[in-house]
Amino acid sequence: MARRNLAARDRVEDGGPAAALFRAAPAGSPLPSGDDARAPQSSNDNWLYDPEPGPPDELDCLRLVFAPALLNEAEARGREVGTGADQALIRSGVIDENAYLQALSVHTGLAVETFAEISRADCPLSDRHLPHTAEYGLLPLRRHGQLVWAIAPRGFAARRLCRLVAAYPSLCDRVRLTSMRDLNQFLLRQEAGDALGRSAAHALGRRFPTLSAAPVADGVFGGRAMRRFALTGAFAIMMTLAPASAMGVWNSVLAVWFLAFIGLRLAASLTPARPEAWQPRIPDHRLPVYTVIAALYREAASVAALMQAIGALDYPREKLDVIIVTELDDLETRAALSKLGPMPHVQVMPAPAQGPRTKPKALNCALPFARGSFIAVFDAEDRPDPGQLRAALGAFRAHGADVACVQASLCVENQSDSWLSRMFAAEYAGQFDVFLPGLAAFGVPLPLGGSSNHFRTALLREVGGWDAYNVTEDADLGFRLARFGYRSTTFASTTFEEAPARFGGWLRQRSRWMKGWMQTWSVHMRRPWRLWRDAGAKGFFTLNAVVGGNVLTALAFPILAADMTVDLLGRAGGGTGWVAAGRVAPLYLTAIVAGFVSTIAIGLMGLARRGQLRQGWILALTPLYWGCLSIAAWRALYQLLTEPYRWEKTEHGLSRQIRSNARSRTPASRAMALQRRRRYR
Repeated sequence: MARRNLAARDRVEDGGPAAALFRAAPAGSPLPSGDDARAPQSSNDNWLYDPEPGPPDELDCLRLVFAPALLNEAEARGREVGTGADQALIRSGVIDENAYLQALSVHTGLAVETFAEISRADCPLSDRHLPHTAEYGLLPLRRHGQLVWAIAPRGFAARRLCRLVAAYPSLCDRVRLTSMRDLNQFLLRQEAGDALGRSAAHALGRRFPTLSAAPVADGVFGGRAMRRFALTGAFAIMMTLAPASAMGVWNSVLAVWFLAFIGLRLAASLTPARPEAWQPRIPDHRLPVYTVIAALYREAASVAALMQAIGALDYPREKLDVIIVTELDDLETRAALSKLGPMPHVQVMPAPAQGPRTKPKALNCALPFARGSFIAVFDAEDRPDPGQLRAALGAFRAHGADVACVQASLCVENQSDSWLSRMFAAEYAGQFDVFLPGLAAFGVPLPLGGSSNHFRTALLREVGGWDAYNVTEDADLGFRLARFGYRSTTFASTTFEEAPARFGGWLRQRSRWMKGWMQTWSVHMRRPWRLWRDAGAKGFFTLNAVVGGNVLTALAFPILAADMTVDLLGRAGGGTGWVAAGRVAPLYLTAIVAGFVSTIAIGLMGLARRGQLRQGWILALTPLYWGCLSIAAWRALYQLLTEPYRWEKTEHGLSRQIRSNARSRTPASRAMALQRRRRYR
């Protein structure tokens, strides 16, 4: 049985008055089911969206600026989506947030805080508690011996402030207005930015030391478990070169593990996925705030298409919180984002330099700034279904409060670019449309995909976010959620993305995945008895069969194949073959043939569900593809010993097919964007 007291057992507790202050916000609640289901309240922005009855006082400061018809439309839009009318104007681009705050300041007498003269010493919060200010849009400051509060109005906050100031004029001395942009820039600069960077890189290791791949005092490769994995690989090599009898025993173990991995894949793939119950469409005013995070590095060529895909999501902009994280030296990507023009619902933030330069560290940088009850993670090349956020909410409603993550399907869009991309497409079809839904039906931990994961924000924060030192943070997080007693599942929505079409790019990406799976296995097998206690027998077996099996089969394939080849050549030459291989050659042959057959069968099932069965011929190259996987696995093992935290970036925007598809979509996309811009004009 999974145990949620793992946090209490491993966490380094912290506290203090500031922590108590931020815990005072309303706690989250699960999505209820049924036709009258309402959206969840959370410890993020949604508690600010409780309706504030009465006239839109937040518009009084604009009565002499905009026409009454425009303000009336903004009021109606606010009622429609369940937010203040000021947010309807700001998110539609009619008025800039800073311009609105200046008008509100003149109207109410509340000063505007730009943080131009504020230093880190003026904020009484400790570094541990500083990230909470981004979460709530509320920052305490000491000014002239007095405690004042800087507030970034969201939801109905501006309306409430207008009424409070009218009733209690003395609040003008204790409250200041600020924009989310100014607040975030203050938190990211100088000492405050250093604190957030350290938290993004090291918070998981501080809170749950045994659940992080971060380097520790007893080893440069992430501790004893990392060395244990490396020693296991070295032992495998030595046993391969050992006397025949010992080698035969070891290779038999590899073959049996090989077969266990194949058996689980087949069993899960042949298990019917649970039917998804129909969910009524949630009205816009009951939708929760949803945060979308994308961590980008050198993606200037892809960022326009990504923002176009995010803009096409069927979700009100007033409740869509988009965070784009870039690296400090990535001027090209930030310049490409700037060329797209104002995007009021988008925050662009640089990832502080502390810690490794990895995607999970960048995601952790964004986590404190997430305002939504739910978080979706997308990659630079992703094209999610427009209805994916609503579909994810439906999955959360259907599966209960203990589901922390729902995974959408990933589908390769550029399969015609090369044989590798065609194999990748078949592999993804089998993985996301067949294997993972079956695995979810078993109720075991899921090795999540790195994109189109949707999380409950509160639970993601509870388990420590992403591991900045694990280069496949997705698989690791799926098992960590299970160890805390939470489930992951899949849902019917698709994100299209680009696969590497050339061997060099494919090898770098797959080596990183293999290295990350090695890290994940090493971390969770540090204390096997504790993994068994936290995740249960099913979780223990799944980790070793799926994560360990993925790596081990790729490492073992050339060894088993070489043994069989030597035996066959010996027999063909009139000898008796290699004694060790001869004894277990049928086992080796069974393992390899079963692996080929299962890969082809699962790939064909996935392609059939995608309506792409005509592409199934590519699976005839499975033996060649397995050889490539073995090269990637051995390269990953070498990198685990030499540079365990290096993130080998995958280049995007190279596909001829995707560029052609993008050109064909451009006129319709421009028409949709123009229609949105005209809404308030």
